[in-house]
Amino acid sequence: MSSYARAHRRLTRQSLLVTAACVTFDVLAFVVQDLPVGGWRWMVVLLAVIAADAALATPTRYSGLVAVAAVGVNVGGAVLLGGPRSLGLNETGVLVASFRAGAWLRGGFAVGSLVVVVLGLVIAHLVRGYAFDWHVVVAALKIGMVSWLVGRYTTARRRHLDELRKRTELEERDAREAVERAVAEDRAATARDLHDVITHHVSAISVHAGAARLRFARAGADDAALGSLRSVEQASRSALGDLRHMLDVLHGQRSAADEQPGLDRIDELLHGFRTAGMAARCTITGTPFGLPQTLDGALYRIVQEMLTNALRHGDGSTIEVAVRYRAHTVEVETINPYRPPAGAHGQGRGLSGIRERTEAFGGRMISGPQPDGRHWSTAVIIDLEDSR
Repeated sequence: MSSYARAHRRLTRQSLLVTAACVTFDVLAFVVQDLPVGGWRWMVVLLAVIAADAALATPTRYSGLVAVAAVGVNVGGAVLLGGPRSLGLNETGVLVASFRAGAWLRGGFAVGSLVVVVLGLVIAHLVRGYAFDWHVVVAALKIGMVSWLVGRYTTARRRHLDELRKRTELEERDAREAVERAVAEDRAATARDLHDVITHHVSAISVHAGAARLRFARAGADDAALGSLRSVEQASRSALGDLRHMLDVLHGQRSAADEQPGLDRIDELLHGFRTAGMAARCTITGTPFGLPQTLDGALYRIVQEMLTNALRHGDGSTIEVAVRYRAHTVEVETINPYRPPAGAHGQGRGLSGIRERTEAFGGRMISGPQPDGRHWSTAVIIDLEDSR
């Protein structure tokens, strides 16, 4: 059930409780008066009091009619019963009806309801035999106008509190947005500085690697040395491309999914590591299917980080890469020999970065040494239904 529905039910229960209280007290006050019990006049007035008070449970848009009915019953009862000198027949109902009129009516309808209630009470007092003087006017104003003013005050106060709450919420939202803008601008500035620094150094690496390769080629260096230098050039160019792409995304010039590599480019990724001297094999199980671009790009980066960890912590032997497609899941895993102790393998941000990327898509990461104690396994499992 929505919060609106719960609030509506609560207000409805309170309205019914107020209505029941008015009916109860007005009926008791009418019955205990020194009036001849029975007879059609007595019965008509009793039923009219009950009906007028029961109308207090009607929607607020009928507040004007309810106020007119309440004071009408007060006047009509005095006429039918011969004008007993009493305080009236349904004061409780008149009070609540006048309150409703002041609280919920606006403009001329609100003022008109007040005039009708006060005049009706004056007439009812005159019918009961009171002389027209200031006592009668004060009594009518006391019953009709005070409750009407309380209704106006209650509604005005509630509107004022609502405006304050909305203003506070707006100020808090503006403050949050200002903080978010400041953080975003700070991150953008940091990213630009980082981009400039890294670009400078990576560009220098690429230039020097290219120059060294050309000099080694003229000097007749072996193919392995030239291949390593060529790999350095390619890796540095790739890094520069990724940096420019990330900066474009940060500046909103393109979406994060544009030109983002995915699992279909794992062979290219492995080729780069093979040229660096790492033996790597990839096995694909199941039928590959389309993945969301953001998830596809994240899995590519996860495999890249897995291979980087294997290069840093492994012993140079073959790395096994497995990509498994199942009905609703996709899994990537790397298994590589590593140099003990195992405790050194989990340091740094490699595994934590993989875990953060995985959990962002509702997946789970399993990482640790294999039972033989010589191999390390890192696996990421993404349930496509959970990642949506």
